[in-house]
Amino acid sequence: MSQPPESAHRLFEERFNAGDLDGMLALYEEDATFVRGPGDYVRNRTALIEGLRGFLATKGRIRLETRYAVQHGELALLSNEWTLTGIGADGKPFTMSGRTVEVVRRQADGRWLYVIDHPWGAQ
Repeated sequence: MSQPPESAHRLFEERFNAGDLDGMLALYEEDATFVRGPGDYVRNRTALIEGLRGFLATKGRIRLETRYAVQHGELALLSNEWTLTGIGADGKPFTMSGRTVEVVRRQADGRWLYVIDHPWGAQ
């Protein structure tokens, strides 16, 4: 049985908080688009790894709350409100947050994988 599209949020949160980079990567289609910042879109695995590794380097904890999930066939438009707490490169604690816009696609095995991930898309 297929999970609902917003299950991608729960899995991302679990894998991030476990520091599981490979598990996080498994949530993305091979050629997924990841938005690193305004006008900075990447569609290659190396850049995605670097982006996710940067977040994991904080050794922080992330919390995601689904705002909405709108499904149309094998695609779904998602948004969540996230909060990340961690330690910055300067050694000081920080908290950052944002609102996402994401597109996920249902795979043949029922999993939902990110096609587009924009961590600040709904600011």
